Amino acid sequence: MAVEITSKIVGYRIKQHEQAAPAPELQDEDPLTVRIPSRPEGTLEAVSEKISYVGAEGRKKVYLLVSFMPVEGVIGGKRVVIERPVEFFFPSGQLSSEHQWITATMRSLSLAARGGYVTQAVADLRKVAWDKGLVRCGMNRWNKPMFHDSEVAAIAWSIQQILYRRGFLDRDGNQVPVEQLVERYAHRMQHGHAWQPEESVEADSVEQGAVEPIGGAGATEKKPEGSGPATVGNCPECRGELIMMDGCPTCYAGCGWSKCG
Repeated sequence: MAVEITSKIVGYRIKQHEQAAPAPELQDEDPLTVRIPSRPEGTLEAVSEKISYVGAEGRKKVYLLVSFMPVEGVIGGKRVVIERPVEFFFPSGQLSSEHQWITATMRSLSLAARGGYVTQAVADLRKVAWDKGLVRCGMNRWNKPMFHDSEVAAIAWSIQQILYRRGFLDRDGNQVPVEQLVERYAHRMQHGHAWQPEESVEADSVEQGAVEPIGGAGATEKKPEGSGPATVGNCPECRGELIMMDGCPTCYAGCGWSKCG
């Protein structure tokens, strides 16, 4: 419909398009603490590891599975993705009936992993002690045997090593910052393989004085007291060192020989 303008035009203005409303800013959500209600259905990537340790009852071997999944979050208004452990599985029927408690502990660890506090939970398990003497499991960064206060503590240390090699924890079992986890997951998506820790055993050994030249100052230095269990002889089977466990000389070098049988 045409409209006739009879008055004088004194000005005009071109109609502007309405600007779209700005998108709402995303609220920060730490992917390390995002709660996962339950294990998602389907297949998850998992690490299966055989754990071997020596205690008062000789050498024992168990199997442990740890499952991982990507978890989304928001950092600085940007969506990010990291990889987190979500399930720990200890196959039943291993060793004796007392290991039902370890199976129950794995279930609790799974709940802690999905709740976002698995790092603290595993660290607490390493403090568990018993009255059957030290348990030897694994080697430290200087290629020396590791001794733990119980079988539970030894298995907890082994779990920390799995999470370390996966890039979730550092070598000492501390939580890796979320920014590094984001970078490591992005590296995996880009290169098609998981992040691998850099091996710097030689540098660490020289720095800590674990390696000394022949005839050097460390050649005649005595082992400081309290740095490890006292040895009481050599094993007649493997020639390894013997330590006292429950008042009985026991080999911790690998064979598990005990003078008391």
